[in-house]
Amino acid sequence: MRRALLALVTPVCLWLAGCDLLGIEGATVVAERKAAEGKAVGAACRHAGRAIEDCYTLNKKAEKAAIYAGWREMDDYMRENKLEPVPPQLTAEAPKPKAAEADESSEPAAKTESDGKANAKDAKTKKVASAH
Repeated sequence: MRRALLALVTPVCLWLAGCDLLGIEGATVVAERKAAEGKAVGAACRHAGRAIEDCYTLNKKAEKAAIYAGWREMDDYMRENKLEPVPPQLTAEAPKPKAAEADESSEPAAKTESDGKANAKDAKTKKVASAH
C-alpha cells in the first residue's frame, strides 16, 4: 500500500515542480520583478535630473522604497563618476480634463462672423495653392 501511494505521489510532485516551466510565477518572483522595475524607474529619474518627489508622482504604481533605492544608487554612481544629469528630450503632454474637452466641442458653435470670414479666406487660399 505504501509503495503504491509513493508511486502516485512522486509523479505528481515532479509534475508540480515543473510549474515554473509553464510560466506560472510565484509571489517571490513577482515581488523581485516589481522591486527591480522600481529601482530602474528611480535610477532613470535621477539620471534625468528629476526630484525624488516628482518621480513618486509620475510613477504611482511603482513601490516607493524601490524607487528610492534606485534613485539613491544612481545618485551615488553619478557623484563617483562626476556625471551630469541628462534632461529628458521628450516632454509628456498632460491629458486634458474631460470638462475642458466638452468646452472645446461647444466652442465652434459660438464663432463670430469675423471667424467665419477668416476661415473662408483660408479655404480659398488652400484651393488656389493645391491647383498649382
